[in-house]
Amino acid sequence: MKKYRGIFVKNDAEIEIMRKAGGIVAEILDELEKAVRPGVKTMAFENLALQMCEDFKVRPAFKGYLGYPFALCCSVNEEVVHGFPSERELKEGDIVSFDMGVVYNGFYGDSARTIPVGEVSPDVARLLDVTEKSLYAGIEMARAEANLYDISLAVQKYVESQGYFVVRRFVGHGIGRSLHEKPEVPNFVPSGAGVVALKPGMTLAIEPMVTVGGPEVEILADKWTAVTKDRSLAAHFEHTVVITNDGPKILSRRPEA
Repeated sequence: MKKYRGIFVKNDAEIEIMRKAGGIVAEILDELEKAVRPGVKTMAFENLALQMCEDFKVRPAFKGYLGYPFALCCSVNEEVVHGFPSERELKEGDIVSFDMGVVYNGFYGDSARTIPVGEVSPDVARLLDVTEKSLYAGIEMARAEANLYDISLAVQKYVESQGYFVVRRFVGHGIGRSLHEKPEVPNFVPSGAGVVALKPGMTLAIEPMVTVGGPEVEILADKWTAVTKDRSLAAHFEHTVVITNDGPKILSRRPEA
């Protein structure tokens, strides 16, 4: 593994390990999504995620990370990220975000998605659609020799053009042997942003967090769960990608995808 301006650049063998890690995360998220329905307690998703980590013989990336107590981040409605699984029951019309990571052969995989619970209103469905499309708008710009902040600009422009807001307190990140590596990948262009050239072999976790009512968030008493300050709905989608000479490649998909 080499570095370019403080950013780790992975070789083909390391990228392949990360592809396997990401594939496992995708399979776990697929099973979690299948289990979403009204009446399910969110702790059931934690138990399923733990069981699947055991089955795949991988370590859950988040459990114990900086003291986080669960394998899964499970955020409902106005919860943006880092929500705790609990005895809370999902209700028809809710949305639930799953953020999951694993460690496989020393490398991290990380991905997130937001799922509707039963039937949701057209406005809620649109929030999810816009957030997911903003992720792919960002991924499209993750190209060799492009500027890192081209990703940020693509996400921000798309989200704001649709009348929504990007959360600024939390950002995407480099990923590899550590869950959070350089560089940070904001979903907006920070003031004074310069040029950070993207190079083949860089691996990034791109993760727009989008809200209906405004970008401000606050942290609940558990010191982890981030909610929208105005308690409006929020959605979250994330993929781990690698920069290649042939464009961005998503690592957090099922092997057959």
